[in-house]
Amino acid sequence: MPTTARQWLLNGHPRGRGIEDSDFKFAEVQLADPGPGEMLFKTRYLGFDPAQKGWMENIADYVAPMAIGEVMRGSVIAEVLASNGGRFAVGDMVFGSVGWTDHFVSNGEGLSKVETDLPPTAVLSVLGTTGVTAYCGLFKVGKPVAGDTVLVSGAAGATGSIVGQLAKIAGCRVVGIAGGKDKCEWLVREAGYDAAIDYKAGSVRDQIKEHCPRGVDVIFDNVGGSILNDMLSQIATGARVVICGGISRYETGTLPAGPQNYFNLVFRRGTMAGFIVLDWAAEFPAIRKRLEGFVKEGKLAYQEDVQHGFENAPDTLKRLFVGANRGKQLLQL
Repeated sequence: MPTTARQWLLNGHPRGRGIEDSDFKFAEVQLADPGPGEMLFKTRYLGFDPAQKGWMENIADYVAPMAIGEVMRGSVIAEVLASNGGRFAVGDMVFGSVGWTDHFVSNGEGLSKVETDLPPTAVLSVLGTTGVTAYCGLFKVGKPVAGDTVLVSGAAGATGSIVGQLAKIAGCRVVGIAGGKDKCEWLVREAGYDAAIDYKAGSVRDQIKEHCPRGVDVIFDNVGGSILNDMLSQIATGARVVICGGISRYETGTLPAGPQNYFNLVFRRGTMAGFIVLDWAAEFPAIRKRLEGFVKEGKLAYQEDVQHGFENAPDTLKRLFVGANRGKQLLQL
């Protein structure tokens, strides 16, 4: 019997502006039965990341450009409903980058079986791109050593909250920047941050001076813009600045101007580097095992913000850009 798949398609390139409802188009398509070696999957969860807006804009050149009418890209957890000699068994749960579709047919290429003792959604959060991005950015680029002061922007977000906890595991003093009293309290109470800075409550630069009196050894930046500029003003000698994301630019829809305080990198003999986590893809299985171990040992807490209903996919993505999410943004179908 043919299967009807509900899909969200790209209908606009939101460069220079925020995401609008008109950037997406709802569609229904009939899927062919699985051919030899193929399987029919039902999507159970969608995962959301700020990078998806960059893909929509066709600014991010590390992925192929998105065309109008293409299924909106994104990560999924899906269940095998039927198999025609496919590599996964009926009932298996898998994850990977598929897109905003509630059913799909595939030979399984690019998909991995969900194999964890944690709740399955962990493969999209602490064990997914979120977790490995935090791990690789911090340890491969930031290279913290015990005793360092690590400053994280977007600290209550899915990636930032993990960065800070990993830095604590490495023996560092960790300060986070987040928006709002509740998020800052969570950072200190649950995520184990030594201090939290509320960027909505006074001068960020003054608060950094207060909480990082000896300067900052490692910056992990998820925000960019004026927040990055304030962080650069307080770097210590030999500081490493890790550029992971720039969520501030999504508010304006344009790439942010370069930070005025960048010359502190010269004065403090510092370095600043961006990264794409896919460069370490071969290490992901080992990194996931290490992250899972930290969670089981009680050293790593993580949050998941689960919305519901496939019809709410566009609104769920928008939550990332207004700070509505607490931890990894997911949607349960």
